[in-house]
Amino acid sequence: MTDRFAKTPKPPYYAVIFTSQASDDTRGYGKMAETMVELAAKQPGSLGVESTRDETGLGITVSYWQDEAAIAAWKADIQHLAAQKQGMERWYEHYELRVAKVERAYAGPEGRDLG
Repeated sequence: MTDRFAKTPKPPYYAVIFTSQASDDTRGYGKMAETMVELAAKQPGSLGVESTRDETGLGITVSYWQDEAAIAAWKADIQHLAAQKQGMERWYEHYELRVAKVERAYAGPEGRDLG
């Protein structure tokens, strides 16, 4: 189970939180999502990703980054831009994106302080 969790370093680092509601047209989405996770992992400053989607189509993906420059580089990646365009035009009914600086992190259930 813990292999689904990103292995992040001691804070500070950044989290990009992408919450989306899938549209009715999800053709090709799964393959593109896999490709984007693989591509993001190869980007300088990438620290990992955690993602889930429920049966109603609500999904949350959190990607972790070393710094804001790494986030900006990922946002501008040409393949990522193409995926974003398809998402906006076809795959997402609605989405929200938030960028946060992680100041503290804990793991559990023992509540060990990671930062």
